[in-house]
Amino acid sequence: MDGKKKELIGEFFRGGTLYTQERVHVNDHDFRSLADGIAIPHGLYDITLNRGYLTIGTSHDTSESACDCLRHYRYTYGSVLYPHATSLLLLCDCGGSNSARYYIFKELLQALADESGREIRLAHYPPYTSKYNPIEHRLFPHVSRACQGLIFRSIDIVKEAMGNASAKTGLQVVSTVIDKVCHTGKKVAEGFKEQMKIVFDEYLPKWNYRAIPVTG
Repeated sequence: MDGKKKELIGEFFRGGTLYTQERVHVNDHDFRSLADGIAIPHGLYDITLNRGYLTIGTSHDTSESACDCLRHYRYTYGSVLYPHATSLLLLCDCGGSNSARYYIFKELLQALADESGREIRLAHYPPYTSKYNPIEHRLFPHVSRACQGLIFRSIDIVKEAMGNASAKTGLQVVSTVIDKVCHTGKKVAEGFKEQMKIVFDEYLPKWNYRAIPVTG
């Protein structure tokens, strides 16, 4: 699980080759104020099935948007592909919206575990080791290649381009737009740190822990 580079929506230059019969004009600067919107991709990569699942947010890159990606996968694809699974293992970077330091991320994970009735185990890569995360070289490079040279004039173009990513290994990618406002600066609920049900591993508890569903 990881977040990908944000993309501005509008007449902005993107590296790569584009075959067209007409001249393409783009802005000479990538100012956020000139954009019609923003696309914030979050991805999940299934190592076993060689499939990528991308959700494209349109608001802010937050822990909420990262968990929305996981929730969408869980109820749309995961429950169908793995109906008898009792737990889910996520390999994540140590920073970004799914940072190991964010208690808001842990709170949202716990809420999702309670909601789905499935244990969620987190294994964060230590700082400066994210290059070993499979999603970084099995999914994201192919998504970037599929988007080369395209002018992202709308969020639908982003969705279609990223969903068309493929590889000789048989990679399949599904992309979905989640048009939802995710507010920044959210704080954890009062008392969560003292009463949280997150179970930390004995070995490297800072980066390895479980959100166990609470019933009743």
